Order: sequence, then C-alpha cells, then structure tokens
Amino acid sequence: MERRDFFRKAVAGASVAAAVVSRPALAGLPEPVMRGNADTAAPWLPPGVTGAGRPYRPVVTLNGWSLPFRMKDGVKEFHLVAEPVVREMAPGFHVNMWGYNGQSPGPTIEVVEGDRVRIFVTNRLPEHTTIHWHGQRLPNGMDGVGGLNQKQIPAGKTYVYEFTARRPGTFMYHPHADEMTQMAMGMMGLWITHPRQAHPEIADVDRDYAFLINAFDIDPGSYTPKVNTMLDFNIWSWNSRVFPGISPLVARLGDRVRVRFGNLTMTNHPIHIHGIEFEVTGTDGGPVPRTARWPEVTTDVAVGQMRQIEFIADEPGDWAMHCHKSHHTMGAMGHDVPTLIGVDHRGLVQRIQKLIPDYMVMGERGMADMGEMEMELPENTAPMMTGTGPYGAIEMGGMFTTLKVRADLKPDDYSDPPWYPQPPGTQSFEYAGPAPAADRASAPAAEPAASVRKPTGHGAH
Repeated sequence: MERRDFFRKAVAGASVAAAVVSRPALAGLPEPVMRGNADTAAPWLPPGVTGAGRPYRPVVTLNGWSLPFRMKDGVKEFHLVAEPVVREMAPGFHVNMWGYNGQSPGPTIEVVEGDRVRIFVTNRLPEHTTIHWHGQRLPNGMDGVGGLNQKQIPAGKTYVYEFTARRPGTFMYHPHADEMTQMAMGMMGLWITHPRQAHPEIADVDRDYAFLINAFDIDPGSYTPKVNTMLDFNIWSWNSRVFPGISPLVARLGDRVRVRFGNLTMTNHPIHIHGIEFEVTGTDGGPVPRTARWPEVTTDVAVGQMRQIEFIADEPGDWAMHCHKSHHTMGAMGHDVPTLIGVDHRGLVQRIQKLIPDYMVMGERGMADMGEMEMELPENTAPMMTGTGPYGAIEMGGMFTTLKVRADLKPDDYSDPPWYPQPPGTQSFEYAGPAPAADRASAPAAEPAASVRKPTGHGAH
C-alpha cells in the first residue's frame, strides 16, 4: 500500500472517531497533542517550570518526544490517539505503521512517583485495541489485556485508564489486543516514572536518554511491514529509525549519563558502547541495588525487558553505539545470497553484461564494497550498509548510532556537534616501512587415524 492510500484510510478512520465521540465528551477530553517529524525533541517540562524548580530531569527520547499533560483536580491527564501513521525510518525511507499521536513509537509519558494519572485513549485504528502498561503496579482492571481485564476499545471509541504511579522506573506501553499485528505495525511507547525524592539507588544524572528497540519485515520497494513474520526480520531499528536516521547521544565531558532502552522485538539484543564502561542500574522491575552491579561494555536485553545503564562520559570523541549482532546493523539484506569470497570473476563480468547490462559483481572480496556502491535500489528501500563519517563510508545500518562526548558542550545542549578532530598523534596511521618476512612454523605431520571399532550389543554406549 502506498503512502497516499494509507493516509486516505487514516483520514477516514479519524473522521469515524470524531463522529462517534459527542461534543460534550470532547469538551471533557484533553486536547490530543500530535507530532509528525522524526527529530529528537528537546526535553519537555510543564509550563512555568524551569531550572532548579523542575521536579525531575526530563528524559530525551531519541527521535521522539514526551507527551504534554494537563492538570485537573490534582490528576495528570494525557490523551493518546491510536492511529495509522507514516514513519520516516531514515531520510527517504517511509513506512506505513500504526502508532500514537502521529508517531511510532508513541510519545513518552513522564510522571513522578505518587502521581495520580488519567490517560484517555482514542482508537482511530480500523480494528479494536487496548493498552497494557508494561511493568506497572496498578489495579487489575487497568492492566489492559483485552478479554481478560477489560473489553477491547472499539474503533472510534475513547476509553479511560486511571491509576497511581506507584514506583519509579523505566516502563513501556503497548497493545494487548491483536498484539501480533499491532506491535508488528509499530504500536508501542515509553513510560518513565521519576522518583519524587532522593532515592538511595537512583543517582542524579546530567543527561537521560531513552529509546525502544523494534524490528520490522519490509520487502524492498514496499511501504507496509509484513505482520505475520515471526523471526525473519530485515529492518532493525531504535524508535522506528535506522542508521543514519538515528540521532546521536551527545554528552559534555564528565557528564553522568543514563540511557534507558526496552526490547519489543522477537529476539535479544546485546547493546554495546565503545570507549566507556557502564553499569546496569535498573530494569523494569526497579533499580538494581548498588551491591549487585558490575562494570560492562555490553549488556544483553531480552524480549520484553527494559534496561537502564549509567556511565561517566570521560573520554572525548565519537564513539560507536550499536547492537552487537552484526546483521542487526544492516539494512534490508537477503539471507539467501551465496558466499563468493575467493571466486575468480575475471573475464566473466563482461560476458554476463552482454546479456544483463546492469550486472555487478558482489561478494568476491567480502561485502565492504556495498558501503560505497552506487547500486540502484527499488524505490523506498533502505540500503544494506550506509552512513558516511569524516573518513568515508561507515558501512553500518539498522541499530547503530554514536555517542559524541565533547569538552566544550554546554550543559543541557543536545545539538549534534561536528565530527571529532583527533589530536595529533592519537589516530592510527599507515606503516610505511619494509614488511618483515612471515615466520611460520612448519605444520606437524598428520597422525594416522586410530582404528575405530563399532560398538555392539545392548551394553554399548
């Protein structure tokens, strides 16, 4: 389905929702705040709250934003709209998804421990839905499992969830109705509950980042994910973005940085950061006691889990941050491409090009050529390897971004700085001297194979 058809059906769904909800009911709803672009938004704070008067340090959602609320009779009211959206996953690569308030993932909800929270959920999808508040302690009837805790929210209807945010931590929200389809289409979002007062296991940080790990199966040239895929995904993303479309994490030299991420794919992801060590300081179950932490450079997050890591940004530079499963840092790759390393194509290419003028050799020297190859792709297809750095092709895609640490960055400045200039004498260089002769030991002679007697009888094992 192309974008114009997707938008046409989305507008039709919105008209149905507006027709079903009466004017008096609409007057009682908080106005839904919508957002269409994929930039990383500045931290959001309630009106009139600045500087030292803020009740918490807000998170920065990579390529996302935090949902504003209104106060009514001491309750924080939010309005989520479940609807079809079109997400730009990388420049020029657009995908038909389902999400909330114009985005996939939906906006991050930020509250403070002990807050009474009321969330209005309007369904503009073509089918029913619910929302499950993943990891929250709440009344059973607010847990959002369709058929078990509540009736599903019909298309065009608005339901209300209300509960108290009982414990601080990093959580998610996602549907628990036709979950296979709706989550495969991108329906998910982050929920952050900040501590109300100083907590012995929760440190103050200078920067607090958050994103969700998600994956899609999108055929080259198409616009809509295949929702019946169980394991064989080809688009690996953070907050429904792929490199080079994922924003960098920036930090001032010496900042204490927290990064929160949750996994809503069908496989685990070992998240690795270059240049620093970190500790896992929290999960969706709560803060990790200080006595149970240890230094890491990679942490594995399983399906349905949240992880919260913290580190001191004490090494300046542009440091890679990525999933350490190599095929998760690639774009729309095929799994049936034969390995041609070592195959001699000399004289063959010209003969094939007489029949297929656009034929290109791929893989006889490895796949690094793909990073710079100007190969024509179907419309709306993410390249397998892409992204350019100060020294050429980065040869990455999917779940990859950078941590940029700068001494001259101002506090609360989240703008993307230029590439890091390595000081003289601190970068690898080409050796120009004579190459030493290889000194290889002779291979030992093969020993004769031992005779093997086939076991017989019932006692053989």
